[in-house]
Amino acid sequence: MTDRLRIALAQLNPKVGDLVGNLALARQALKDAEAANADILMFSELFLTGYFPDDLLFKPQFVADAIAAAHAMVAETARTDLVIVLPSIWQDSNGLHNAVIVAERGTVIAVRFKRDLPNSDVFYEKRYFNPGPLPEPVTIKGVSVGIPICEDIWHQSVCEHLAMSGAEILLCPNGSPYWRDKQHTRKNLVRARTAEDDIPLLYLNQVGGQDELVYDGASFGMEPGDKLVFQGKSFESDFILTDWERVDDRWTCVNGTVTELPSVDEAPWRACVLGLRDYVHKNGFSQVVLGLSGGIDSAVVAAMAVDALGAENVHCVMLPYRYTSEASIKDAKECADLLGVRYDVVSIGNPVDAALQELAPLFADRPQDLTEENIQSRMRGVVLMALSNKLGSMLLTTGNKSEMAVGYATIYGDMNGGYNPLKDMFKMEVYHLARWRNANMPGDCHGPAGQVIPQNIIDKAPSAELRPDQTDQDSLPPYPVLDAILTAMVEEEQSIAEIVDQGFDGALVRRIEKLLNIAEYKRRQSAPGPKLSLRAFGLGRRYPITNGYKDGTVG
Repeated sequence: MTDRLRIALAQLNPKVGDLVGNLALARQALKDAEAANADILMFSELFLTGYFPDDLLFKPQFVADAIAAAHAMVAETARTDLVIVLPSIWQDSNGLHNAVIVAERGTVIAVRFKRDLPNSDVFYEKRYFNPGPLPEPVTIKGVSVGIPICEDIWHQSVCEHLAMSGAEILLCPNGSPYWRDKQHTRKNLVRARTAEDDIPLLYLNQVGGQDELVYDGASFGMEPGDKLVFQGKSFESDFILTDWERVDDRWTCVNGTVTELPSVDEAPWRACVLGLRDYVHKNGFSQVVLGLSGGIDSAVVAAMAVDALGAENVHCVMLPYRYTSEASIKDAKECADLLGVRYDVVSIGNPVDAALQELAPLFADRPQDLTEENIQSRMRGVVLMALSNKLGSMLLTTGNKSEMAVGYATIYGDMNGGYNPLKDMFKMEVYHLARWRNANMPGDCHGPAGQVIPQNIIDKAPSAELRPDQTDQDSLPPYPVLDAILTAMVEEEQSIAEIVDQGFDGALVRRIEKLLNIAEYKRRQSAPGPKLSLRAFGLGRRYPITNGYKDGTVG
């Protein structure tokens, strides 16, 4: 038995499926923990496979290789006194498990399985894993340690069983993605567990972008009595060392460092930047290209891209047509200059006019409508995709959640692209964060401090500029009204009657619902983007494309 423990938490950024790369990260963390004289080294949930591997888990060779990687990491402990708590997949006679392997001196000394498998929101672990029994504590360095895995602490039973079985301290590996208020939700959860079970809990979370999810790290430890004893970095890798002492048969942290959490404005910006950076880099790209229109959305995406990748890796292109205003051309150039990016102008006048001329016999005498406007948008998409192909840069798309909700975007036009940082951000949030970024320099960002988005872009009325004197409000209600209706309809799943009762016009609410429903096919074909809310289109909100339901038509 010991009265002192040094516990290292490896808050790292694994890549799903990259067993070799993740194993290399684990080996380096082991070296760092050895150098720091740690007794225990802990990794985040399913670290070796990356969280979450989805249907890779149906591939027998992947499962075999992942288990082999776990054994290889176990072998690394043969040369040290350090114990590792290594989450990975494991297989037994009951099937595949989300597991934690505890290893010491080159030997597996315990394996514990996740009991409570999430089956809602973004994760469907019951599709892949079998639940384990209520886990027993593991004796590490003479100390009884409980190891609940992520979802296990969201319910009382696992932690209660561990405490009643003699666990003196809880180590909890997690793969918990970010969305608004998530960091405070986790704190409240752990606060409840430590109060109920009267033992400390160390919460280790993964960091990094994985497709549409962003893991924010922000690992922390709490002791009973609502005592936050350490707090790791948010949206960055971190190696956290904590020293613990047994005092009067209770464990207490004697040297934890508390890092301040990002503000409610910085957090979504950092999530978008990290999600973009990892999506680009983990998919083998180093540079991005985007259309810079002189509007708010493309300006904010450009600023996020520079913060994520550096100005030298961002290429902005203005694609004017006859309806593009001089003010937009000026604003786009000023934005590019403030950000320090490469900026080019490619006119789409000749190709659009040529397309219209060739189509004229087929269009006959039909009046102009959205068709001609969409040709402009699609021509811009053609040019940007050509640059992406030729230069090897990932194309970013720039539509916000308000526009994506009601279909105010052109499929195969401005929706072209590999990633959309604004996909889960309403229009008024885009404006708010533009003002915030001009006044603040976020952490772990490569862009310049000070103003990066021209004030005129923030102040002017938004417009697609696809016809003379056009504004978005020609087709949509004012964005504050639209966003309020969409928040109620999408985020809160309120009925039309409930929304109308809040004072909104009934005909307008029904129109928005219709637009929302018929745009589902577009959203299915849209680029991925970071999930910032509970009801993000795609992972957080899965509606059928073919959908005959009409709110309020029954009864």
